[in-house]
Amino acid sequence: MIYAQLLLPDFSLILCGYLLCRHTALDRSVWGPVESLVYYFLFPVLLFQSIVKSPLDLAATSSLIGAGVTLGLASVALAYSLPHLPWLGRHIDRRDHAASAQVAFRFNSFIGLALADRLAGGQGLQLIAVLIGVCVPLFNVAAVWPMARHAGRGFARELLRNPLIVATTCGLAANLLGFGLPAWSAPTLSRIGASSIVLGLMAAGAGMQFSHLSQAKALGGAVLLIRHLLAPLLALGLARAFGLSAVQATMLLAFSALPTASSAYVLAARMGYNGGYVAGLVTLSTLLGMVSLPFALGLGP
Repeated sequence: MIYAQLLLPDFSLILCGYLLCRHTALDRSVWGPVESLVYYFLFPVLLFQSIVKSPLDLAATSSLIGAGVTLGLASVALAYSLPHLPWLGRHIDRRDHAASAQVAFRFNSFIGLALADRLAGGQGLQLIAVLIGVCVPLFNVAAVWPMARHAGRGFARELLRNPLIVATTCGLAANLLGFGLPAWSAPTLSRIGASSIVLGLMAAGAGMQFSHLSQAKALGGAVLLIRHLLAPLLALGLARAFGLSAVQATMLLAFSALPTASSAYVLAARMGYNGGYVAGLVTLSTLLGMVSLPFALGLGP
């Protein structure tokens, strides 16, 4: 399978969003509300539906969950360790690190869900939704913690109001308790899910910024190295260590190489940090995803 061709439709939507935002009247004043609509409504509905619509077999997915959580913890640990590395720490501003550490482990769920559907259909969607469900709470805590600690602010309220955490927690609870969705709701929910992926990818393109990429190059290079090279290599080892099936290994490898979350710069700016710098890293990560995803998928079965 030529993975670059598989990824082309999704990255074409990202490019469309970028061009529309920069060269038409559909500028940031339009895409800001679109991003909020996707983040607070459309995408949580898709996550909830993807998790609830098929019963979870915990015995069958426990290895995938274990591998995903281990990968997440390792990525967070690598990101947190950067200021303490003797050959790199002296070049890193602690405030910039607090804001950008999240780039090393957070992921763009829009791209992940679109890619999972193309790779393995409904089964892929459910497996990636499980990974999202267990990792979103972990990664949001890990993203907020260094900024809250550096600024002397609490972070519990931010976590409790996060729509992705609410949707995935409710979805997992409903699935495990045996609740299902009524048949009449399926067409509406399917259309909401499809629109969330399209608009989410285009919003990611509209949010790309290049003007801040010259700042803090050592820090930026380090977090992107973790996101796009070390994480896929770790995922390959974990897939073998946990004995994952072929489709589970493929989903873990795809998950490991996703571009970082497009909302990372929103979180940094909202908490009083340099959102422009983080936006630059998000932009570069989105572009690097066109290389890291085929690389990671090529490592698998």
